[in-house]
Amino acid sequence: MMSALQQLRRRPILAAGAALAAAVASSPTAAVETLAFVVRGLLEVAPVVGVGLLLAAWVTASGVGDVTARLFRGNPATVVVIASAIGAVTPVCGVTVLPLMTGFLAAGVPLAPIMAFWLSSPVTDPGLFAATWTVLGPAFAVGKTVAAFALGLIAGAGTAALGATDMVRHPLRARRGAADPTCRAGPAPGYGPRIWQDPARMRVFRAELLWMARLVTLCLAGAFAAEHLLRDLLPPDIIASAVGSGSPYAIPVAVTVGAPLYLDGYAALPLVRGLLELGMAPGAALGFLVAGSAVSIWGVLAVVPVLRASTAILFVALAVAGSLAAGYTFEGFWALFT
Repeated sequence: MMSALQQLRRRPILAAGAALAAAVASSPTAAVETLAFVVRGLLEVAPVVGVGLLLAAWVTASGVGDVTARLFRGNPATVVVIASAIGAVTPVCGVTVLPLMTGFLAAGVPLAPIMAFWLSSPVTDPGLFAATWTVLGPAFAVGKTVAAFALGLIAGAGTAALGATDMVRHPLRARRGAADPTCRAGPAPGYGPRIWQDPARMRVFRAELLWMARLVTLCLAGAFAAEHLLRDLLPPDIIASAVGSGSPYAIPVAVTVGAPLYLDGYAALPLVRGLLELGMAPGAALGFLVAGSAVSIWGVLAVVPVLRASTAILFVALAVAGSLAAGYTFEGFWALFT
C-alpha cells in the first residue's frame, strides 16, 4: 500500500495529470493549448523562481533561517506591521516567493509575519501602482496600496491570534528529505553564510535545492494548467452582470468567483477596466484585484502541497476576508467622495 509520504509527493503530479487529462478529454487542440500555456508560464516565472530556490536552499544550509527566526520572535504586532509594509511595496508574488517562505518556515520563522508578507506582497508594487494609476485612475492605485498593507495586517493579526494552534505552530506538511533534520545530516550548528567552504552545508544545499525545485515545478505546472482551463470555463462576460453596482452580492462574487479569472497584475487591469465599463461596482473591482493577486487559483494550488491542509485553509480564509474588507471599504469611500 502506498505510504502517506508517497501520496503527498504524488499529489502535485496527480494535479497536473488531472488538468492535462481534462484538456485532452475536451479536445486535442485544448490539450496542446494548455500544455503551451503551462510551458510559457513556467518559462516566464523561471528566473524569479530560480532565484527564490537558490535563496531558500542557502537559507536552510547557512543557518540564516535560524537567525531570522530569532529576530521575528519579537513583538508580534511590530513584526507583522513591518512585514506588511515591506510586502506592500515589494515586487514579488505569492508563488515566486514560495521557496523562500517555505525555507523560512522550515527554519522556524513564525507564521504570522510570513503570512502578512505572503498575502500583501502580490497585491501591488511600484510598477503596478503606476500601471493602475494609468489604466484605472489614482483612486484605484492608492486603494490597492492601502489594501495590500491592510491585508497584511489582517493576515498577520489573524494568524497571531491563532498562534497556539497546530496549523500555526506547525504550518508545513511533514516530509522526508532535504529540510527534515531527522532524515538527513543537517549543517553544523550556528551560522555560516559561506556554505561553499563547508562540504556538509553544501550537501544540505544541493539536497534542499533539488527537493524544492521538483516540488515547485510540479505545483506550478498543475496550477498553470488549472488557470488556463478555468479561464475558458469562466469568461469575463458571464460574471459581468453579477458584479454590477446594483447587485448586493457584487463584492462577494468578485472576490470568490472572479479570482480564478485573474491573469496577472498587469493583464488584469484592462480586464477590470472593461468590467467597470459594463457596470461593475468599484468595490467589486478592487476586491477582484486584491483577491486575484492574493488568492488566485494557481497561487492556492501552488501552496496546497507545501502547507498542511488546515494552514492552507487559513491562508485562503484570511485572503478572502481581507479582500472582502478592502472591497466594501473602497465601495464606501467611492460612494462618499464621488
